[in-house]
Amino acid sequence: MGKIGLIVKREYIQRVSKKSFLLLTFLAPILFAALVFVPLWLSSIKGDEVKKVAVLDSVGKYASHFKDTEDIQFVPAEGDMETYRADKEREIYAFLSISADLLEHPDAAILYSEKQIPMSMKKEVNNQIAHILRDEKLASFHIPNLKEIIQESDITFDIRTVKWEADGSQNATSAEVVSIAGFLLTFLIYIFITSYGSMVMQGVMEEKTNRIIELMVSSVRPFDLMIGKVIGIGMVGLTQFVLWGILTFVLVTGTLFLFGGDAGTAELMQASSAMEAGAMTPAVDPTQLKLQEIIASIPIASLALNFVLYFIGGYLLYASLFAAIGSAINQPEDSSQFMTPMLLLMVFALYAGIYSVDNPDGPLAFWCSWIPFTSPIVMMVRLPYDIPLWQNLLSLVLLYGTAFGCIWISGKIYRIGILMYGKKPGLMEILRWIHYRG
Repeated sequence: MGKIGLIVKREYIQRVSKKSFLLLTFLAPILFAALVFVPLWLSSIKGDEVKKVAVLDSVGKYASHFKDTEDIQFVPAEGDMETYRADKEREIYAFLSISADLLEHPDAAILYSEKQIPMSMKKEVNNQIAHILRDEKLASFHIPNLKEIIQESDITFDIRTVKWEADGSQNATSAEVVSIAGFLLTFLIYIFITSYGSMVMQGVMEEKTNRIIELMVSSVRPFDLMIGKVIGIGMVGLTQFVLWGILTFVLVTGTLFLFGGDAGTAELMQASSAMEAGAMTPAVDPTQLKLQEIIASIPIASLALNFVLYFIGGYLLYASLFAAIGSAINQPEDSSQFMTPMLLLMVFALYAGIYSVDNPDGPLAFWCSWIPFTSPIVMMVRLPYDIPLWQNLLSLVLLYGTAFGCIWISGKIYRIGILMYGKKPGLMEILRWIHYRG
C-alpha cells in the first residue's frame, strides 16, 4: 500500500472507530425524525384551559355572531373595560372592544389583554370578524340567497399530475414530494460539505499545533499528506451517508408496512407547507395518490448517484481549500479572514437552492448550477425535475475540473504553510507561495 493509502487508512479508521461517529450515524435518522414529528405531534395536543374573551360591542350588532371554539369562549360584555380591569376575580383572558362600524372604521376593533395575545387567538378573532363583515357586506347587496350562491361556487380543486416514462408507462407524481426531496438533498449536501470540510481544516491545525506534522513530512510528501487526509475524511462522510441511507430506507419501509402502504400525500403536503411559510396546502384524497407510485416516479437511483458525485466534487473543492487555510494559520481565531468568504459563498448557495425549489429552471438555479462553488448544492434542487443530461454532465465536468485545480493550488500552499510557525501570513504572501518553486 502506498503512502497515500496508509494516510487514508489512518484517517478513516481513526475517525470511524470513534464513539461519537457511531452514535451520530445510528441515532441521527431517529433523532431527525423525532425533531420533525414530535413537535408537530405535541403542538396538535390541545390544552384543557378555555380562554374567555369578553366582547364589548358598542355598535350592538357584532357580539352575538361570535362562535366559541375548543380553546376560546366569547362572552358578551356589559359595562366598560375599566370595570373588567378593576375586577380582581375576573376569569376574562382578553377583552375585545368594538367601538364603531367595522366596515367603515376597521381600526375600531381592539383586543386588550394583560398578557401577550397568542397568535392562535389573534388569528381566530380576525377570522371570525372577517366572516361577520363578509356576511354583512353580502347582505347589503339585497340579492336573494347570495351567500349560498357564493358558497356553492367556492370550489377547491387539486389536479392530479402524471409523469410519462420513456417506456410509455405512467406514474402518479407530486410536486410537493419532489420539492421536499430537492430541499432535503440540498440541505444534506450543504451539511456534509461544511462539516467534513471543516473537519479537514481542524485536523490539519491540530497536527500543526502539536508539531506532529514535522515528523510526518520527514517520510511523506506534504502533498501526499494533504491528499490522504482529504480522501480519508471524505470516505468517512460517504460511509456515514450510506449508513444513513440504509437506516432511512429501513425506517420508511417499516412505516409503510405498519400503515399498510396506503399513505396518501396529504401528510407530505402538510410537511411541505411547514417549510414554506404561509403556503396553503390543498386537500388531497388519499385514495387518489399512492405514496409508492409517487416514489416510483422519482429517479431515486439517479439522485443517489448524483448526490455522491456532487458531494465528492464539492467536498474535494472545499476540503482542499480548508486544508490550505488550516496549514497557513497557527491559531483558530486567525482563520476568520479566510473562512468568512467561503462560508458566505456556501450560505449563498444554500439560500439559492432553497429559493429555487419553486423555480428549478429559473435564472438563479440555472446559473448557480454551473458555478462550481455553488453547483453541488443548487443542482440537488434541479435534479428531481429531470433536467437535460448535458446540463448534468457539463456541471460535473466544471465542478471536478475546478476541484482538481483547487487541489493543485492548495497543495502549493500546504507544502509551505504546514511548516510555518509564529507568523500570521497575509493574502498576498499566501499567493506568493503558489508560485514558489523551492
